[in-house]
Amino acid sequence: MVNPELLEILRCPACVREKEGLLDYYKESWLICRDCGRKYPIVEDIPVMLIEEGDKWIHTATEALPVPPPPME
Repeated sequence: MVNPELLEILRCPACVREKEGLLDYYKESWLICRDCGRKYPIVEDIPVMLIEEGDKWIHTATEALPVPPPPME
């Protein structure tokens, strides 16, 4: 489980300069940006906040996201 204090301060790295970049915590496995829709996986309780990683999942419907996310390559 991700530390709740960390969840409060994390923002989407692609949006944070121009928008709020707020993230929704989804099934303890994903962080989903409310502004752009990028989806960042949480692997072994560590959010992977790389824009490239969020881009991989941007067109995947929230309900179709794998839980748990696949391991990093």
